[in-house]
Amino acid sequence: MKSGSKNVGILIFFIFLGLLLGSLAGEILGDKFSSLKFLKTSYSIGTPTPVALDLKVFLLTIGMSIKINILSIIGVILAIILYKRY
Repeated sequence: MKSGSKNVGILIFFIFLGLLLGSLAGEILGDKFSSLKFLKTSYSIGTPTPVALDLKVFLLTIGMSIKINILSIIGVILAIILYKRY
């Protein structure tokens, strides 16, 4: 299958799965081994509090935050490699 004909939804799913599994692995390894404590350190990207837009007819609240660590970045890279390979 050519990479141009692949579904973008599958790529997003692979990236999300890579983030999730990498983050989980970082948490487990950081808790289990004291020498790998740096793998547990995560950085938050996004808004700390949601942004609210009050239009008197309806209230729209938007917020997003992603906590990322070293293994979640590695998980995303592996997910993209797997996506391109298959």
